[in-house]
Amino acid sequence: MTRRLLIRATGAARPGQLAGLGQALARSGARLLDINQSVTFGMVSLEALVGLEHDSDLEGALNEAGATLGLDVQAIQVSADDYQRWSVHASEPRLILTLLAPHLPAGILAEVGALTAEHGLTVELIHRLSGREPLDGGVPRFGSCVECWLRGDEVDLDSLREKALALGAMHGVDIALQEDSIWRRHRRLVCFDMDSTLIQAEVIDELARRHGVYEEVAAVTERAMRGELDFQQSFRERMAKLKGLDEAVLVEIAEELPLMDGVERLMKHLKRLGYRTAILSGGFTYFARHLQETLGFDEIHANELVIENGKVTGEVREPILDASRKAELLREIAAREGLAMEQTIAVGDGANDLKMLAAAGLGIAFRAKPLVRSQARQSISTLGIDAVLYLMGYREGDLEDDSRAG
Repeated sequence: MTRRLLIRATGAARPGQLAGLGQALARSGARLLDINQSVTFGMVSLEALVGLEHDSDLEGALNEAGATLGLDVQAIQVSADDYQRWSVHASEPRLILTLLAPHLPAGILAEVGALTAEHGLTVELIHRLSGREPLDGGVPRFGSCVECWLRGDEVDLDSLREKALALGAMHGVDIALQEDSIWRRHRRLVCFDMDSTLIQAEVIDELARRHGVYEEVAAVTERAMRGELDFQQSFRERMAKLKGLDEAVLVEIAEELPLMDGVERLMKHLKRLGYRTAILSGGFTYFARHLQETLGFDEIHANELVIENGKVTGEVREPILDASRKAELLREIAAREGLAMEQTIAVGDGANDLKMLAAAGLGIAFRAKPLVRSQARQSISTLGIDAVLYLMGYREGDLEDDSRAG
C-alpha cells in the first residue's frame, strides 16, 4: 500500500540543496508526486509530495541530508482523504487577483485575505511583478504590483469584483480579477481608444477651443451624457460647429498632443514582444495617424475629418465609428489575424468603449469614470497605461532585463 509523505524543507538558500534532497529521496525509493520550490529574500522553501511503496527510513535520510545542507526538514504523513481533497482542490478554477498602486499599504493584504476567504477562495501563491521599492522610500518607477493566485469552486465573480472595486477605492489601490486560462498567456492583439487613453486630451474639445466654440460643443456633449442624444447624433452636431476651422490648427494640435503616462514604454514592449496593436477611436484619423507615426501602431481606425480648401467643412464622413463599430472592428481584426477573441485586449476610458471592452478577452477601463469602471471587468486608475503589462502577467524585471539585453 502506498504511503504518502509531504516533505517540507526550509532554510537559507544555497546551491546543491535540491540535488542533496533528491538523492536522499532516490536512495529511499520514493516516487515524486508533486513539488514546489521558491526562494524569497534568500530563504528557500521546498515542498514535495512523495509516495513510498515499501518501508524505508526516509525520514532519517532526509534529516541527515538536511543537516548537511543547512535545512530544517519535516516529513508529514498524508492520509488518503487529504490526498483526495488536495486533488479535487487542484482541479478547481483559478483566479488571478492583481493589486496595483504607487505604493501598496500593508493593510490591503489583510482585507484582500478576508474578502477572498468570504468567497471560499484559497490563496495559492503571492508574488511581486513590480521592481523593488527604492531604498530612499521614494515611489517605484513603474508603481507597485502584486499578483495573487486564488483557487476555489463556484465563485460569484460579479459579487467578488464589486466588493474588490469598493475595497480598492477605499485604499487607493486598483484590484483586478481575471479567470486564469491558457489564453491569458497567449494574448496577441491590443486595441486602444485614443482620447483620454493614449493621450491626455479630448481632441474635439481642443479643436473647439481653437475655433471659439468650446461652450457650444460642451453643451452638445452634456446633452449626450444626459441621454438626449446618442453618440452619432452628438458627433454630427459637434462636427457642424467646427465648420471653417483652419487646417493649420490641426497641425499645431497634433504636434502638441500630450501623451498618456507610460504609453511610450508600453508600446516599446508590445512591439518588441510581437503584439499587433491598433487604435479604435471615435476621434479623428488625422491625430490617430500622428500617433501611429510616433509610436508605431500597426493600424488605426477613426473618424475622418472632411477638409476642403484648407478648411474643415463640418460634414461627417460615414460610417461614424461609434461603440458598436469599435467592437465590430475588434472582432474583424482578430478574425483577419486568425486569433480567438480570448487572445484580444482592449483599453478605453469612456462609455463609448464598453462594448469593445466587453468583447475583448481582457477589457481594461483606464482612468475611467465610476460608471465605466463598474461595468468593465478590469480597471486601472492609480498608475500609467504601461500598467497594462502587469495585467498581462509580465514582471518589470523580466521586461527591463530583456530590453537591455536586446
